[in-house]
Amino acid sequence: MGGYTKGHRPDSFIRIHLARVNAIGPGKADLLEAIGQTGSMAAAARRMGMSYRRAWNMVKALNSSFRAPLVETVKGGRSGGSAQLTTTGDDVLRRYRRMEANATEAIATEAVEFRKIIRSP
Repeated sequence: MGGYTKGHRPDSFIRIHLARVNAIGPGKADLLEAIGQTGSMAAAARRMGMSYRRAWNMVKALNSSFRAPLVETVKGGRSGGSAQLTTTGDDVLRRYRRMEANATEAIATEAVEFRKIIRSP
């Protein structure tokens, strides 16, 4: 997977709405990537600057949007809890990143021209 960089966003991003479900977008994809890299929901949330509760709610939404869970968790104890991407989670993240890259490439020429007419922040 591509590396996660806090605050990094491609020039364009996509959000996948299928069957009236907000299945995945850039924030959820970044969270999946951070969970995959850290093996921990708490560490992924810290890395992204969000609360554990928000991360947990996003994971619950992701898991309920797909036929199989994307993230498996193990409750904490003496050694602490853990979270990992399932095979489906890895597949969804890989497909999302590929769609994101393809979309960015597809609009690259128009995006350059569009930037010329946008007011600077």
